[in-house]
Amino acid sequence: MIAQFSLRLICGMSLMWLLMPRREVTSGFFRIQMLVTLGLAVLATLTLGRLTSIEESTAVVPLTMTILKGICILIAVCSFVGSVMWTLERRKAGMFFASAVFLFSLVGIFLFSLVGIFSGLLTRDSITTFFGLMTPISDIATSATLGGAMVGMLLGHWYLTTPTMTTLPLNRLNFCFGVVLVLRLLLSAICLTFAWHQIEGGTQFVWLALRWFAGILAPLVLTVMVWKILKYRNTQSATGVLFVCVILTLIGELSATLLFQELSIPL
Repeated sequence: MIAQFSLRLICGMSLMWLLMPRREVTSGFFRIQMLVTLGLAVLATLTLGRLTSIEESTAVVPLTMTILKGICILIAVCSFVGSVMWTLERRKAGMFFASAVFLFSLVGIFLFSLVGIFSGLLTRDSITTFFGLMTPISDIATSATLGGAMVGMLLGHWYLTTPTMTTLPLNRLNFCFGVVLVLRLLLSAICLTFAWHQIEGGTQFVWLALRWFAGILAPLVLTVMVWKILKYRNTQSATGVLFVCVILTLIGELSATLLFQELSIPL
């Protein structure tokens, strides 16, 4: 669970680096970002041995976990070398390694999703197989949601050191964050339509409420607030709102992870 969460966050953060207007942001920001992904990659490597019950029941897991460890090590190496490139102001080389981090983490997410797909095919249950096929798409949306909130919040803090920087990068990240939240909302709604009857007990309903209200709807409202705040170039207030987005997004995605472990449904 920790390793998968770390890979999702790495993937989402690196995706946001590729989508944001990088020329408007100083190199120091990306240097620190790649050190963050370095730490996350090391954490993922150290926790990959802790499998869920679904993963343990799948024959493909031993090989998958070995490949995933190799991918996490590659991400760590690329993150370290990339941070050195950004320190030396070699932006093209830095972006090359940032792109490599994104591609490797994307492959890692698909390998984790492969476990869910394979489990669904083994049961020969069409609905379970459908949810298994939805899992990779859901994981990418989750990664983008986590990354959008985290990178946006960290970029907001970066304005404290470079107050003359234009608000275009923060506006772009906030827009991307809003778009992926809408995508996350649509995917969750589709899965919930087929899985509503499987939700039982008060605990699962609480997790579902946290997933929707804290993880999707509330951050959507906050992105509108950030957009309006940035019209007045008040980056400090926008950063505070984005910090709340990070907390709510983490609550929502962790609740969704608990639901997935209970129901094997990407809500």
